[in-house]
Amino acid sequence: MWPLSREKYPKQFLNIGKTSLFQDTFLRCLAVSDISEILIVTNKSQKFFVIGQIKELKYDIPVENILIEPEGKNTLPAICFGMWEINKRFGKSVVGVFPSDQILDKNAMKTIMGAEMLASDHIVTFGIVPTSPHTGYGYIKPAEASGVGYRVSEFKEKPVLKDAIKYIEDGCLWNSGMFLFDTDVFFAEIKQYAPIVFNAFASPDIKSRIEEIYKNLPSISIDYGIMERSNRVAVVRLDYKWSDLGNFNTIYDEFEKDAQGNVVYDCDGVLINSNNNLIYSKSDKVISLIDVDEMVVVDTQDALLVCPRKSSQKVKDAVTALKERNDERAYLHQTVYRPWGSYTILDKSRGHKIKNIMVMPERSLSLQMHHHRSEHWVVVKGMACIQINGKQRFLRQGESTFIRSGEKHRLSNTGKIPLEIIEVQLGECVDEDDIVRFEDEYGRT
Repeated sequence: MWPLSREKYPKQFLNIGKTSLFQDTFLRCLAVSDISEILIVTNKSQKFFVIGQIKELKYDIPVENILIEPEGKNTLPAICFGMWEINKRFGKSVVGVFPSDQILDKNAMKTIMGAEMLASDHIVTFGIVPTSPHTGYGYIKPAEASGVGYRVSEFKEKPVLKDAIKYIEDGCLWNSGMFLFDTDVFFAEIKQYAPIVFNAFASPDIKSRIEEIYKNLPSISIDYGIMERSNRVAVVRLDYKWSDLGNFNTIYDEFEKDAQGNVVYDCDGVLINSNNNLIYSKSDKVISLIDVDEMVVVDTQDALLVCPRKSSQKVKDAVTALKERNDERAYLHQTVYRPWGSYTILDKSRGHKIKNIMVMPERSLSLQMHHHRSEHWVVVKGMACIQINGKQRFLRQGESTFIRSGEKHRLSNTGKIPLEIIEVQLGECVDEDDIVRFEDEYGRT
């Protein structure tokens, strides 16, 4: 979803509506499980997005329920990590596995939980009844009925259009990537078909050894590791609204369209003789199209994407090109989220950077120091508690302070409303890696 999402801010945290895809997934799970029974497998850089987005929903998840992978090794190790932890805490259990970046009708959870009996002796996956011959999804071919589901005859990779049409004619379903596992059945199958992964996690204390475990694991998907090999796989049909929002074409399908088939989201658009376009803007600009059809225009503060809708799956090629030239716009937005709040870059050059910083109530930045830059803070809203070289004072709206390079300092919001400041950085290096942390309440190094 670049440039809306970035590597350090993936699509599941985007608000496609009132809440994010991650929040929607969390709420669906909360409808069928207690919060103490929900485990989230993520990585270090996303841990605080997870905590923050759950707090936005007015819930607090136990921190031990957030499992941190030291590196990505595809879906099978991630799922196995969660399954071992659940088995350790709760013993034999039936476990639902849900990707956090999908749209799903909340009523589908009744059908999913209704497959619990089938999961007692099958590895259960869920197939979406197709609405079109989609080339961006894998397919599942059902065989004879088995309880509330069907035995799986075959898994099929993402097809070309003519094959997708044939798959639908043959009664195939879209592969949703959602599962229901009995822990005993899951571990029996993984022990048989992916023994390297099984043996890696067979430890009394996984968390303390997780970096060592992942270092020696292969990168392997759940589909290749188990689903395509096991003879105990069943699929349950889900005839509900579903999408994995894999590209901007799928976003186009989700939104309401005008009489000309255009989707204009969150912006001011002027369209003349233009049809079936998606315009998605995060800027204040008027976006005007004249004699343009079937296009995607995505405008953010620091990046503009223009491509045919049919080519929106190629966005990843643009991201790859940015990474090859070490361009931070592949990784970060102008607005960057932190466990204490967020900052937005307003202007920058090699020797200066201007930020708008928002600190949430009762949150603090780390106690830190910079070698190569000084900082000037001006309070825009709220009251700032500042600490410089061990001395503490408060700044009100319109007041300011100056921090020289080499000075230990900390910014806190001890109030009840968000704190907003403007920060001006000056120096020979204004990169984010010029931070030396001495104390941090969020566990960052």
